[in-house]
Amino acid sequence: MLPERFEYQRASSVDDAISRLSRLGDGAKLLAGGHSLIPLMKLRLVTPGVVVDIGRLSELRYIHDAGDHIAIGSLTRHYDLQCSKVLQREVPLLAYVAGLVGDPPVRHRGTIGGSLAHGDPASDLPAAVMALDGRLVVSGSHGKRTLAATDFFRGFWETALTPEEVLTEVQIPKGAAGWAYEKFTRRAFDWAIVGVAVVVTGTTSVQVALANVGPATVRASATEQALRDGASPAEAAGRAVEGLSPSSDVNASSEYRAHLAVVLTGRALERALA
Repeated sequence: MLPERFEYQRASSVDDAISRLSRLGDGAKLLAGGHSLIPLMKLRLVTPGVVVDIGRLSELRYIHDAGDHIAIGSLTRHYDLQCSKVLQREVPLLAYVAGLVGDPPVRHRGTIGGSLAHGDPASDLPAAVMALDGRLVVSGSHGKRTLAATDFFRGFWETALTPEEVLTEVQIPKGAAGWAYEKFTRRAFDWAIVGVAVVVTGTTSVQVALANVGPATVRASATEQALRDGASPAEAAGRAVEGLSPSSDVNASSEYRAHLAVVLTGRALERALA
């Protein structure tokens, strides 16, 4: 299918993009790499009246060591994350997961900001950023605010971004002692039917995030609590979907998705805690 008719505008800066969004309201959508927005427009699941292109804003494309965290511009491509020596050294989980996103054309065009702002629960990077206790910096007409990844994802294709805000930076704390990402797919470049990201910090803290278990990327809080209470990794993994409602779709039933979450969480915990 072809998308509905729309007006194309190109922003010259972040401030210009915010100004355009403020004027245009809900009828506008930002275009970064295009691998999330364009397919939805072709299916007419999203029909913006105006598309504001920010894909050429080089000011949002960087990976910096900022002391206690790594600062990543929202327009940094998946391929750049995958190949970054800084990330491979300081936050290897993020570099590894970026290399699993889609296929080479997607990784060379898609951006971390686009993936996060899209809010698809099946995406790999939101789960990795959430398990890493990442923070997201968003800019709007009222200034900047910083959100924890756990507060950013609200529901299916729904985030905490307001219509006139731009996600500008992702901040990832350093210091993970162990990590793992397990992903089950039909084909290597598919969306995750279920994905599990695990990060170990210090000697006792373990963060576990689940992809495509419900309408939004979530933390497996029952598993994390079980580990704090002294449960074995296998016992803790068995509680991965406690309090959650795994969804059913053409790829997996709710029951099968719950089973996958338990199995993959067990594998990820075993690797991360080894």
